[in-house]
Amino acid sequence: MVDTFTGMDLASHWAGDGYPVVCLPSFSTDRKVTEAAFDPALAAADGLRRCYLDLPGHGESPPGPPTSDGVVDTVSGFIDRQLPGQRFLLAGWSYGAYIAAALARRRPADVAGMLLVCPGVTINMADRDLPGAGAADDEPGWLDDVPQQLREHLWQALGHRTRDVAGRVAGVLAGSTPGDEEYRRRLRSGGYPVRDEQSAFPFGGPTSVITGRQDRIVGYADQFRRMRCYPFGSYAVLDQAGHYLPFEQPESFAGLVAEWRRRCH
Repeated sequence: MVDTFTGMDLASHWAGDGYPVVCLPSFSTDRKVTEAAFDPALAAADGLRRCYLDLPGHGESPPGPPTSDGVVDTVSGFIDRQLPGQRFLLAGWSYGAYIAAALARRRPADVAGMLLVCPGVTINMADRDLPGAGAADDEPGWLDDVPQQLREHLWQALGHRTRDVAGRVAGVLAGSTPGDEEYRRRLRSGGYPVRDEQSAFPFGGPTSVITGRQDRIVGYADQFRRMRCYPFGSYAVLDQAGHYLPFEQPESFAGLVAEWRRRCH
């Protein structure tokens, strides 16, 4: 069957000059959130032309294919139009990292390296190996300044549980363009896993997998087990960090990004 979505337009924003890195967002967020999380570290790494895009049905991109395999194909088509014949780096966060890893399995010769931040590995929530309850040193009232509709999500997602971190993350999320929620609901209910989710295909480019010790969304253990697929990969798990790790531990995140960039040619 021909994928009719490979030629669809995806909203994007480019910044900087140098080697291209395509940055893929977490599920339900837009490119502005990804840029706020990634750009301080990527810009400091030097020599990178950063592309932040909205996946189908996210931000300003229209709804797209009914499966995550189709999302991979759509991103692949976008890259072919934007970077014809060029090799590129991939940076992905959560679901965006899940899509990035699938794209690298299908186009290993084109992907020069990958940065996977709090990556999704097992898409079925019930099958994920997740950490337990919250840390004992949560700042009292750390969610008091967060809008009610975000409190349950941030209680699960954050590992550095202070008013300052919660407020910064809530503020960034508040500025995210909602996108097409109904499309995303259908995607999650029907075609969420990619067909080769369990593939052990080895990706040979420089890879950095960065996880949060208190990430109750995707965890950190499944990601370590998947390192067998990255023979030139490094793995880090940061304490007092959850699913919004770039906002929770920005200095450590920037250092790990710089180390990854030095390995990429």
